Amino acid sequence: MLNQLLEVTVQCPYCWEQFSLLIDASVESQEYVEDCEVCCRPIDFAIDIDEEDQAVVQARLQHE
Repeated sequence: MLNQLLEVTVQCPYCWEQFSLLIDASVESQEYVEDCEVCCRPIDFAIDIDEEDQAVVQARLQHE
């Protein structure tokens, strides 16, 4: 799957609100930090694209 963006709904591990996240599905595995759209706290994201081209997203508290 090249050059395809996937939209997934994620839940913030701080405020528990849900928001949409765009994922570049051409990258099989990625990790990055992005701020919550609601409470603005930093979230550690770990994203893997599985065999069925579905995104598996883990949203974790950022550890300092």
